[in-house]
Amino acid sequence: VDVVRVRVGEYPPRRRLHINSISVNSDQETYLSADDLRINLWHLEITDQSFNIVDIKPSNMEELTEVITAAEFHPLECNLFVYSSSKGTIRLCDMRQAALCDRHSKLFEEPEDPTNRSFFSEIISSISDVKVSNSGRYMISRDYLSVKVWDLHMETKPIESYPVHEYLRSKLCSLYENDCIFD
Repeated sequence: VDVVRVRVGEYPPRRRLHINSISVNSDQETYLSADDLRINLWHLEITDQSFNIVDIKPSNMEELTEVITAAEFHPLECNLFVYSSSKGTIRLCDMRQAALCDRHSKLFEEPEDPTNRSFFSEIISSISDVKVSNSGRYMISRDYLSVKVWDLHMETKPIESYPVHEYLRSKLCSLYENDCIFD
């Protein structure tokens, strides 16, 4: 087990949204933090400054259609990171392409089956977490009712999908009415 020691400093209280992810880069010098709307790149030795590398905040918040749900650096390529969204997509970004990664290198998204479309489709497709394998070849994503394994060389669909909590599918309406579906 590799242990990374991080010097704990005081970071300025500039975030108003909760941080949903922190990921240390393979260069062991930088890390990223992600909230619902932004991903920032930090240097471990510089505690009062970060660089915004993803910003999905629209100029009018009423136009907001998705939020960032998780982010993680690639374990071997220090210039690559992935982030997932509430729309069920995962974006692979390369920091060598631009300082602000507003365009992704790859978009991983499972095509929706129109026969299974329901009122809850968008809610249950929201990805709650994404992790890149130690080899850097695969990703694992978790949404409301499944765990999916993705090959980083194949964007069109996951190579494996495992149902979880399938018994909740028949209870989605009740979970929605009680706001439990968002917990």
